[in-house]
Amino acid sequence: MVAFPTQLVPLLPGATLDHYRIDSLVATSGMATIYRATDLTNDRVVAIKLPHFEMESDPVFYDRFQRETAIGTTLNHPGIIKVFPEDNRSRLYMVLEWVDGRLLREVINEQGKIPPDRAVRIALQVCAALDYIHGQGVVHRDLKPENIMIDGDDRIKLIDFGIAFKSGARRLTFGKFSHTQGTAEYVSPEQVKGKRGDARSDLYSLGVILFEMLAGEPPFSGSDPFLILNAKTHSEAASPRQIASEVSPELEEIVMRALERDPLNRYHDARELAWDLEHQDQVATGSSAVRRTGNPKDSLKKGGIFPYVLLALIPLAIFALLLYVAGHN
Repeated sequence: MVAFPTQLVPLLPGATLDHYRIDSLVATSGMATIYRATDLTNDRVVAIKLPHFEMESDPVFYDRFQRETAIGTTLNHPGIIKVFPEDNRSRLYMVLEWVDGRLLREVINEQGKIPPDRAVRIALQVCAALDYIHGQGVVHRDLKPENIMIDGDDRIKLIDFGIAFKSGARRLTFGKFSHTQGTAEYVSPEQVKGKRGDARSDLYSLGVILFEMLAGEPPFSGSDPFLILNAKTHSEAASPRQIASEVSPELEEIVMRALERDPLNRYHDARELAWDLEHQDQVATGSSAVRRTGNPKDSLKKGGIFPYVLLALIPLAIFALLLYVAGHN
């Protein structure tokens, strides 16, 4: 008889974990398994995130899992997966709200390019969720299509706060995880350089996701993650309109600003990004170069750059007038 390692044996439907009945296995990864379950105390359907035994014994993973649970129980927003507090557990696991939906990754893989109007609607919801968590001092740091759930009405939920950072919390040392936290295609350039990242890092990741929804592929991609990371710190992102001509110049400008390598040149908060997405008719186009040399906190709107051009021409006009007067005296 073959003895299977305990950590590889999933809980079977009908099994119980404390006061939860396991209904079905939903997904599994190298670190944890997700189950659909029923809370026998109130018949509420929930999701159970159960780490593999070998991961439970890793102190770094244990701290990470505890951090994710602690952050999750403090957040309360319709665009964020709820984490239910639970005491007196027989082992380490997390109880989350059950969401009838699928990952944004599945939607992109199935449809390729997503129509701009729908992509913007999804991005606006992500902006609202990010605005909320950033206001709570939380940075997600691993935003990607795999961590966004979407239901049949296109309502989103951010999930997986496993490497999220909360201001005031002690810094974790990730012994078994890569030095660069996040996924190569979506991680911000400053995180590539080993920095912790802040709210603008999440906005960069959202820019990548918006680019991918519009173009069907991320701006930096390939089979070698190290080449992707290197390109992020040395090269400018391609234009989404080069791949998807249906993207308007205004929407392209918004995406490119979110993808600025220097955080100072990006949107400085999710509300500013959302405002541009909702008022695309007021977004100037072709202003990326101007933005890099100007005040990064100034959002250039249509008609807004002309007064600055006039101001720049005033000294030249005065100088020309002085030369004319001097030549006729």
